[in-house]
Order: sequence, then structure tokens, then C-alpha cells
Amino acid sequence: MTRLAGPLRLEGEAATLRLAEDLAAILKPGDCLCLDGDLGAGKTTLARALIRAVAGSPALEVPSPTFTLVQSYETDRLTIHHFDLYRLAGPDELFEIGFDDALRGGVALVEWPERGDGEIPEDALWVRLSIADDPDSREVVIEGLPANLGERLNRSLAVRSLLDRSGLEEATRHWLQGDASSRSYERILTKDRSLVLMNWPEPPRGAPLADGRSYAEVAHIQSSLTSFLAISRTLNERGFVAPQCIAADPANRLLLLSDLGADGIIRDGRPVPERYIAAAELLADLHAETWPETVDLGDCFADGVHQRHAVPPYDREALSVELGLCLDWWFPYAAGRPANEEERQEFWQAWSPLLDRLETAQKSWTLRDFHSPNLLWQEDGEGRRRLGLIDLQDTVFGPAAYDLASLVCDARIDMDAALQQEMLESYFAQHARQGAMLDRSKFMHAYCISVTQRNTKILGGFARLAHRDGKTAYLKHVPRILSYLDTIMQEPILAGLALWYERRLPRP
Repeated sequence: MTRLAGPLRLEGEAATLRLAEDLAAILKPGDCLCLDGDLGAGKTTLARALIRAVAGSPALEVPSPTFTLVQSYETDRLTIHHFDLYRLAGPDELFEIGFDDALRGGVALVEWPERGDGEIPEDALWVRLSIADDPDSREVVIEGLPANLGERLNRSLAVRSLLDRSGLEEATRHWLQGDASSRSYERILTKDRSLVLMNWPEPPRGAPLADGRSYAEVAHIQSSLTSFLAISRTLNERGFVAPQCIAADPANRLLLLSDLGADGIIRDGRPVPERYIAAAELLADLHAETWPETVDLGDCFADGVHQRHAVPPYDREALSVELGLCLDWWFPYAAGRPANEEERQEFWQAWSPLLDRLETAQKSWTLRDFHSPNLLWQEDGEGRRRLGLIDLQDTVFGPAAYDLASLVCDARIDMDAALQQEMLESYFAQHARQGAMLDRSKFMHAYCISVTQRNTKILGGFARLAHRDGKTAYLKHVPRILSYLDTIMQEPILAGLALWYERRLPRP
């Protein structure tokens, strides 16, 4: 076992709450956190603070499990099981009180872990508390294996260090729902300020494709902080609303950003029509702009390094590797087998002329995931400032129609056909008000192709998330995605492709 942190000195309740938040931020299902120390060392106080931090409820009642041996708490984020083994007769009783089951589905927080000798997981994180020279203070040493929990702990302590350096010593940390990437988010609150912390560990490179590059490299999935900063800064300069960088720790890949709020474009599980219309009009504004191919960020991290970001093209290779997700991941999920050679050849033959058309379509910055999870309503905003834009790092130069397809056929919410048509008309009307030239027929061809490409990609992407990453929740959206494909296939521009989808695309 390795010392991972400490000795840390906790002087008073506020310091204990800070440590509890720092520990709560790293927990995932399957983790075991052991609190070790003599009577009066503060184990129960820290346990209560940690459980409340996970639950996001400072007033949550957290009784001691001394007599019940275990208390469980289901939260929006995860289930945490609080064990007190002081009265345990022997380690073999751990099975009887559900310790193994707790680890399979949630987090085990264990007081008096030494009484479970031999049954505590080897990769558990041990927080050892002792009374300091001042009876109101505690000393803490954290031990465990450097990998996994140890790596997460280091990142969490780096977050706290960034907050302290930014004058936010009294700030509290609150978990936010993440996305399908390696990024995680927290809301950082003070008495008069709200910020968002982006925690972006270096993503794994991924398996090499036939030419040796990874999927992310071919699809232009970004992994640098500068990609996000370049797009967000440029959007803000053009009068759009995007997160602004408050502070950064480039070595640990952390960004402290302005908070655009939590009010989206969905309410009570349904689209808010005027907000979707505003999003369509925003896209017309965005497409009327001339965007740079390279963004110069200067010495944005104040480390003497000049940063630039080249916005990559949404080229044929990128669009094709995304389409390939359907063959490589959707087929095994829905059909129980890989796509065969005949299915693959027919697929690419049908797609080739459509990809040719996209190459000649109107181009603009394409944010790629321009849909409800990434659009935040700005109540006091006007015009293009009515919506805040997030998840920007993978922006490319691609078909302007793509983001409109992403919005109108929102993968996360059922869309009424009348609203979809109104969004299209609002886009064209706003485009006309901008005085920009637009070939509507050619644009709609690109739109239909983009709807098809995007939803075909999503089928494979959701299947991959479920099988490879265990993120099965995305599969609930599959019926909607299939419905979008069934509808768009009625368009004449897709006649050559529709037959393949009718005969070959497997349904679960």
C-alpha cells in the first residue's frame, strides 16, 4: 500500500467538509473507501459529510450504522452503502450483511475496516484519521494503490488546488451529469458566484484502424484543452454565448469556466418550441459568419507557450469512419453478428454518391452535437445570445446543414413533425434576414444526407457505448433514432440508399 496524500491537517468542520467533497468527487460504483482511526478520530463525521456530498444534500439525515451495521443511500449519482464493522463478530459475517452485493452495484464506505480483515478489497482507498496536537484538529493520511482510485484522488486534489489558487478557498463542489466522453464536470459554488469545472483526463488513444490511426484521429475527436478554448473564445468574440475560461491547470487538464446555467430547451420531457426555434435561428446566424481555419490563442495558459488550434475538416474520411460504427458495432448488437462482406460493399456503394454531394455542400463551423443536452437557455439574452453553447471542442469545418439536422432530429427527445418543419422554415427566414445567399434545394439535399449519416452513426455509437463502456442508458434512445431514419428515407435524394436500409439494417 502506498501513501497517496498526507499528512493533511483538518482544522475544524470546514476542512472536514472540503476533504469529504474531494473524496466524494472521485467515487464510482465498485469503489471501497475505508475510514480508519481510533474512537473520536472523526470517522463518522467524515462519513456523514461524504455521504451528504455524494447526495448533494447538506441536510440529509445520516444516522450511525453502529447497530444496523449498514445504512444505504440511493442518490441521483450512485448508491453508497455505509458500513460500521465495530460490532462485527468476524470477517465472514461481511457476506451476510451484503458487502459483496454493495460493491457490485455501488460504493462501500467502511468504518472500522480492520474488523473485516481479509475481506476488504486490495484496491480499497484507506483514509487514516488521528487526533492532532490540538484536540479540535485531525491529521489525515490517505493510502492505497496508485492506479485507479489513486489517480482519481490526485486529480481531485488538483481541482482543489486550482480552486485555492483562484481565490475560491471557500467554494463547494457539486457533481454534474457528464457526457459520453472521458470528461466530467462539477458546479463550483461560492456565496455569490457559480462556475463550472471541466475535468478532462487524457483519453486513451483507442485501437488502431487499418491505416494505423485511431477512430478519434480519423473522426477528428479532439483531446486538447486548446480545442475547447479556441472555439469558445471565437464564438464569444462573434457575439454568441459560450463558456469563458476563468482559470486553467493545463498540466492536469482542468478548466474553470463561466456557468451558463442549467435551463435547457426541454421542459417536463417535451421540447419548448420557442427555444428550438431560437436555436434554429442561431444556426442561421452562425452560418452567415465567416469562420477562421486556425485560431490563435497566444499564451493562453501564461506558461510561455504560444497556442494555436487548427479547425479540422469534416471530410469524407471522418464522415465514413463514423458511418462504419453501424457496421462494426450496431450489427453485432442488433443482429448478433458482424456485417458480412456483401452488406458492407452494398452499404458503401450506396453511400458513395451521397458523400460526394456533401463534399460540395455549403460549409461552416459544425459543432457536431448541436442538440438539447448542449443548449442552455439564457433568460435575459436576445438574438443569438438567447442560447448558451457547450460541448464545443469537436467543432469542424463541415456541411452547414449538419447541425440543423442534429437539432431538428434531436437524438434525446421526441420531436413533433410540425415543430420540425417550423424550425426549418425559421432557419431559412433568419438566413434571408442575414442577406446571405442560399440554394435551398441543395441545402435540403445536404440536410437529408446529414440526418441519415448522423443517425446511422448514432446507432453504432450507442451500441459501442453499451458494449465497450457499459453505458447502456443510451440504448433507450434507439427507437427514436430508427424512427428518424425511417422518416428521412422517404426523401427522393436517398432512394438509392433506402433499399439497403429496408433490407439490410438489423432491428433489435
